Amino acid sequence: MYNKILLPTDGSKPALKATEHAMWTAGQSDAEIIALHVIDITPFTGLPTEESVKSVKEMLVNEGKKAFNEIFDMSLKYRQETGKELKISFVTREGHPADTILKVIEDQDFDLVVMGTSGKHGMDRFLLGSVAENVVRSSKSPVLVVR
Repeated sequence: MYNKILLPTDGSKPALKATEHAMWTAGQSDAEIIALHVIDITPFTGLPTEESVKSVKEMLVNEGKKAFNEIFDMSLKYRQETGKELKISFVTREGHPADTILKVIEDQDFDLVVMGTSGKHGMDRFLLGSVAENVVRSSKSPVLVVR
C-alpha cells in the first residue's frame, strides 16, 4: 500500500514514537522511509554575532545527527526482531519546520507522512504541535500523527 514514507524528526519522544509506527508501516508494505530533520535558525538570527548564530546552528545540526543515530539504532533493533531490513535515508534541510516539511512533501511523491504530535519547542509540548497541525492542514499526502 505504501512505497515512500516521510518521517520528520527532531529526536523528541513523540518523534521517536512516530518512528516506531513508520517502521512498522514500512515493514508491512516494504516501503522506503525518508527521515527528515529541519534546522530552524530563524529564532537565533538576532544574536549579537555571526559566531553565535554559527554555534547555535552547529548545535542544531548535532541534534539532527543524534536523532538520525537513534532512528538508525531503532532500525537495527527492528531488523533483529523481525528479520526485515528497512530502507531508510536521512535528509537535513534548513528552514521553518512546517514550511520545509510541506515543501519536501510537495517536491516528492510520498504515500504517507508519519510524525509526532509535538516537538521539543515551547508550547508545542502541551498541545498538538503547531508544526504537526500545519502539516496536517496543508499536506497533499496523508499524515499520521502519533501521540
